[in-house]
Amino acid sequence: QVQLVESGGGLVQAGGSLRLSCAASGTSLIINTMGWYRQAPGKQRELVAVMARSGVTDYANSVKGRFTVSRDYGKNTVYLQMNSLKPEDTAVYYCYARPSFSPYWGQGTQVTVSS
Repeated sequence: QVQLVESGGGLVQAGGSLRLSCAASGTSLIINTMGWYRQAPGKQRELVAVMARSGVTDYANSVKGRFTVSRDYGKNTVYLQMNSLKPEDTAVYYCYARPSFSPYWGQGTQVTVSS
């Protein structure tokens, strides 16, 4: 059973930056895919950025050029550097990990961007 613990959310003004971290425990193997999703009030959960074990990344169009996903494979930790934040980035951000077939989710961390 994989557990995910997120940190780094908070309140920031538009144009500012935040860095999210997510550490996985419960496995000694390198997790295949890790990344981030988000869910704004009244909206469905959506992909923000994920990174495969190979290093291949996938980003939502809305965050390309502003957000960067990275991993520390040895620590099974994934990061999300968020720059040039906009009010529409306000959401609960969930860490995502998929060691094999089943996905795992963190508890979520709130990111609020004020205008």
